[in-house]
Amino acid sequence: MRLLPRSLFSRLVLVLLPALVVAQLAGFAIHMHERGEALSQASGLQSAQRVAGMVRLLDSLDAAEQRNIVPVLSSPALSVTLERAALAEMQGQQSARAALFAAMLRRFLGDGRPVTVGVTDAAPAGPVPIPPFRGPGMHGGWAPPIAAHYLGEPGLSFVAQVRLGNGALATFDSRLPAQTASWPYRLLLSLAVLLAAVIAVSLLAVRWVTRPLRTLADTAEELGRNIHRPALEERGPNEVARAAHALNTMQSRLIAYLDDRTRVLAAMSHDLKTPITRLRLRAELLGDSALKTKIAADLEETQSMLDAALDYLSGAARSEAARPVDVAALLESLQANMQMLGGEVTIEGAAAKPLRAKPQALKRCVWNLLDNAVKYGARVRVAVDDDERRLRIRVLDEGPGIPAAEMQKVFEPFYRVESSRNRATGGTGLGLSIAKGIAEDHGGSLELSNRAAGGLEVTLILPRL
Repeated sequence: MRLLPRSLFSRLVLVLLPALVVAQLAGFAIHMHERGEALSQASGLQSAQRVAGMVRLLDSLDAAEQRNIVPVLSSPALSVTLERAALAEMQGQQSARAALFAAMLRRFLGDGRPVTVGVTDAAPAGPVPIPPFRGPGMHGGWAPPIAAHYLGEPGLSFVAQVRLGNGALATFDSRLPAQTASWPYRLLLSLAVLLAAVIAVSLLAVRWVTRPLRTLADTAEELGRNIHRPALEERGPNEVARAAHALNTMQSRLIAYLDDRTRVLAAMSHDLKTPITRLRLRAELLGDSALKTKIAADLEETQSMLDAALDYLSGAARSEAARPVDVAALLESLQANMQMLGGEVTIEGAAAKPLRAKPQALKRCVWNLLDNAVKYGARVRVAVDDDERRLRIRVLDEGPGIPAAEMQKVFEPFYRVESSRNRATGGTGLGLSIAKGIAEDHGGSLELSNRAAGGLEVTLILPRL
């Protein structure tokens, strides 16, 4: 899917973080539910104890004293009345809560009297003024007037009705304390700290797991540019160590294969020099000067092809050490050499500072580009563009260009555009292949394009390491 991130690190984070957040939210929801249940039971237990105490107090009074003390017993959390009608039986979830509260109330009363309990989500009806009262044990004094106002927050109310000893029906409307609906801020803070810690540890763990894979990828990419790079350390988890060992084994086998092939080609080149030399000597003995010239040209071309093939396959440039190179001086020396051979080369622009590169390899790369341009385009212009990130060298000629279908094929070894297979241009078909290999060995690239005004433009891009 296009919306998925490309890196393994991002995908693991995308899987882990939502799972951690959902787990924390689920845990918080479960805790809040259990906390609510526990607080409800604790509050119901406390309310049941208070109701049982009030019932005993009311049982000890006559009817007139009961009517006088009821307003005093009423409070914002527990209202008491003797005039309320009988309650109906509760159903469903509320019935279960009511049954639990009724069981606690019967246990505290301990006399088996009938108890009816209901549960509502509405607050008790609001402010109940309490008149002055001089109750028993007040030593003849008057108690100060008390005004009680029930809380307006939504919550749970237990309504219990108990038959008193004198037959009166006492109704107790018990409002759960307001703190039962408050948020547990300390718990929220603890969960937030825990979630942040788990996310941080998860990110570190994912980074720790994916870092060896990135190292393997970087090593494999560098291996394509430098087959003789140092071997990768075989450490870390078993899977990573095995992958590193496999990569090192592949590198050693490739080096051995290339060395064997180079030795075979070197031996062939050395052995072929002897018959080529004999053919040159015999050609000198020919009386026909025109035939002698043709044979000498064929032998020279054969020798040139052998040398170019050996140089291309040996990969000698890759073992050269990199160091700062004065690009301007390098281009000027190649310009002078090309002009000595009859080529016309002009240089525009200059590098801002030396480029860290392999001197001989870079010289070979640019020379191949200039030689190819002069062969097919006569006059050549070299444009240099430099900045902090990369150096760009453009080689522009006035030749016929390259057909679009052949643009990438010319980088293949020994491939030549059909029109170039003649004595005038010659060539082995390895110039651009060698130049492209050197550019990639430096971490750069080589690009071809046909100019609108005619001719070919070859762009060498080298990064500044």
